[in-house]
Amino acid sequence: MPRDLTLWWRSVAELQQRAEVVHLQGVRKAFNVGTSIEMEVLHGIDLTLQRGDFCAVMGPSGSGKSTLLNIVGLLDRPTSGTLQLAGEETTTLDDRSLTQLRGHSIGFVFQYHHLITAFTALENVMMPMLGAAGFPNEAMRQRATELIESVGLSPWKNNLAGNMSGGQQQRVALARALAMNPALLLADEPTGNLDTKSANVIFDLLRRFNKEQGTTVLFVTHNTELAHRCDKIIQVIDGLITA
Repeated sequence: MPRDLTLWWRSVAELQQRAEVVHLQGVRKAFNVGTSIEMEVLHGIDLTLQRGDFCAVMGPSGSGKSTLLNIVGLLDRPTSGTLQLAGEETTTLDDRSLTQLRGHSIGFVFQYHHLITAFTALENVMMPMLGAAGFPNEAMRQRATELIESVGLSPWKNNLAGNMSGGQQQRVALARALAMNPALLLADEPTGNLDTKSANVIFDLLRRFNKEQGTTVLFVTHNTELAHRCDKIIQVIDGLITA
């Protein structure tokens, strides 16, 4: 494995040993700031996620769930307040540092898989590692192969992603999200487009990786049955955590 990627892997392993993975304090988010149509959608969020937490986020449409997830995922910046990821204050980091921290420490699974359909399942899982190291190598291929096997898709690893079912594609997306061994996995309605059987498979895989690897999972869902299988439910209403 290239030296740089080895150092990144070691850094991620150190992050995972920290008890507190995410800490938000007084986080507010407003859009169109300074204009006549300024609107604040998060109103002082306090939230702490420990290593190994498995939390559902629930709330009606427009409640601020996606905005909260984007801020925790370092895809957007809060208007005010602080956000620490594994002890590192992120609100003062520049865009390059945020990108590096996000790529090495956070995995994402969205409602739509966002795979490159012209690439194989194996190649899709390798993409985060390739982005970190800049060129492919055998260690990446081995890691991707192990992840494909862990989500039950070994016979399909060389299939083009565009030729796989929706449930299979979402399993590939989950394997890709785990490629960098992230301390935090953010799942935004990952079962929303799936039938009940496939949704249960994805949820069970998320749960398994949470228990086996200690990965902290924040799971946005409208599925009450799945939410009640999580350790905690965070209720967001009108930009506030109400329960």
